Amino acid sequence: MQDAVLDLTIIVPSYNPDDKLKMVVEGLRGRGFHDIIVVNDGSDENHQAPFEMAGRCTVIHHKVNKGKGRALKTAFAFCIENRRNSLGVITVDGDNQHHPDDVYACGKALLENRQSLVLGCRNFKGDDVPPRSKFGNGITKGIFKTLCGLKVSDTQTGLRAISMAKLPEMMEIKGERYEYETNMLLETKNMEIPICEVPIKTIYIDENESSHFNPIKDSIKIYGMILKFFMNSILSTVIDLSLYFVISMLLAHLQFAQASVVFLATIFARACSSFFNYKMNRKVVFGQGGAHSAVKYYILCACQMTVSATFVYLLSDILMASNLLSTVVKAVVDTCLFFISFRIQKNWVFRKERTQVPVGGFFLKRNLKMDKDS
Repeated sequence: MQDAVLDLTIIVPSYNPDDKLKMVVEGLRGRGFHDIIVVNDGSDENHQAPFEMAGRCTVIHHKVNKGKGRALKTAFAFCIENRRNSLGVITVDGDNQHHPDDVYACGKALLENRQSLVLGCRNFKGDDVPPRSKFGNGITKGIFKTLCGLKVSDTQTGLRAISMAKLPEMMEIKGERYEYETNMLLETKNMEIPICEVPIKTIYIDENESSHFNPIKDSIKIYGMILKFFMNSILSTVIDLSLYFVISMLLAHLQFAQASVVFLATIFARACSSFFNYKMNRKVVFGQGGAHSAVKYYILCACQMTVSATFVYLLSDILMASNLLSTVVKAVVDTCLFFISFRIQKNWVFRKERTQVPVGGFFLKRNLKMDKDS
C-alpha cells in the first residue's frame, strides 16, 4: 500500500549552500520522499554546484536573493499551479539539521490534522544548543505568550507541514525574509488554524554557523509589528500623561473634587492620545483594519479608559497620592493594560478580514510577479 506521507511535497529554500544541501536531498530520498522542490534564492556563482549535485529534484531559481519568506512563497505558488493533487507540503531547511525521520513524523501529523499548521519543535534545554538560538527562541516565545496569547515551544523552527488547501492563505501573509515564518505563527489565530507540535531531534552543526540569520537586522524585522506598537504606545503615553498632568493640575487649582479631577483629566487626555494612537496603529503598526475598526477601537478605548480611571482613582485614594504620584500610578496601571490592549487590537480591532483567496495564474502573477523576478 502506498504511504501517503511520502507523496507530500518537500520544499527546501536555500541561499549560498554548501555540501549539506546534497546531504539533505539524499537523506529525504533515502527516507522515501520523491517530490522535492529546492529554491535557489539568488545564490552567487561560487555556490551553484550544490544545486547541480542535489540530484533528482525540481530546482526553482531566483535571479537575486529575495529572502527565505519569498523563497517559500515562490515554492507555494509553484505547488498551487503544478502539484494540485498533492495533499500538502513540508518545508525543510537546507543545512541538514532536520532529520528525515522527523520530516516524516511531521508529514504524518499533517495527514492526521489536515486543518493544522504542523511544527517540528526542538528541545532548547540541552547544553549543545547555541546560546543565540536558545536566547532568541526564549525571547520570542515569551513575547508570543504575553502579547499574543500564543503558546509555541519552538518559534524558530523551519520544519513545518501545511496542507495544500492552506497555501493560498499562507501566501497572503506579509514578510519576505525570516520575519515571514514569525508572521505565519502570528496569523494562525486570524486564519483560525490550530498549531500542532511534533517533538523532533535537536541538531546543530558547527553551532549553526551556516545560518544566514542576522541577529540584529532580522530580529528587527521579526519583531517589527511589536516594536512599532511599543513605540506608538510610548508616544501616545507621553501625550496622554502630559495632558493628564496639565489638566489635573488645572482642575485641582479650580478646586474640583479628587474624583472629578481623575475622571475628567483621564477622559480629555485619552481622547487626544487615542486619536493619534488609532491612526498610527492602523497605518503603521498593523497596516490593516476593516470598515468598523474605528468603532471597535473606541469601544476598546472606552473600556480601557474606564478601567484605567477606576484603578487610578482607587489606588490614588488608598495612597493619598499627590498629582505627581497619581500620574505615576496611572503610568503603572496603563503599562499593565498595554499587554492586554495589544492582544485585543491585533485579534479583534485590526484583524484582517478574511476573503476568498483566488488560486490561479492571475493570482500568482499579481502576488509574485514570477515571470519577471524569478
